[in-house]
Amino acid sequence: MSDDQPPLGPSAGEGPEDGQTSGPAAVPAGPLRPTGKRSRRTAAEPAGGAVAVAGDSGSDDADDTGSEDTPAKRTKTAKAAKTGEGRVNPFLFVWTYLKQVVGELRKVIWPNRKQMVTYTTVVLVFLAFMVALIGGVDLGLAKLVAIIFG
Repeated sequence: MSDDQPPLGPSAGEGPEDGQTSGPAAVPAGPLRPTGKRSRRTAAEPAGGAVAVAGDSGSDDADDTGSEDTPAKRTKTAKAAKTGEGRVNPFLFVWTYLKQVVGELRKVIWPNRKQMVTYTTVVLVFLAFMVALIGGVDLGLAKLVAIIFG
C-alpha cells in the first residue's frame, strides 16, 4: 500500500465480530478507467503504451532474447525492399483483390423486387421535389433581381 492512501477496509484485528476474517482490502491503483480503447491499459503499464509481458521483470537484460526487432533484422528487411525481394506480382495482386471483392459481394443482402421498386419510387419522388424546390427558388430570385435592377 502506498503512504498516500489510507486503507479502505478494516485493518488487522478489526475484522467482523463473528470471527470471520475478510481478505485484504482493495486499493485503487489509480484514477477510474477512461472510456475508449485506452481503457485496456493496466495501472502497471507505462503511459507510452508499452505492454508488459508476463514473466518480464522489467529489467533491460530481458530484451536480449533475440525475439525482438533488432537493428540487424531491420537492415535485412531494408535491403530486401531495395533489391526487389518481397515485391508482390501485380497480376496476382489484382486477382486477389477481385476475389476479395466477389467474396464481399456475396455477403451483401440484396433487396428483393418489391423493396427495389419502393426504394426507386422514394428516390424519384424526392428528386422531383428537390428539382421543383430549386427551380422555384431560382425563378423567384431571377424575378426579384429583375424587379430590383430593372
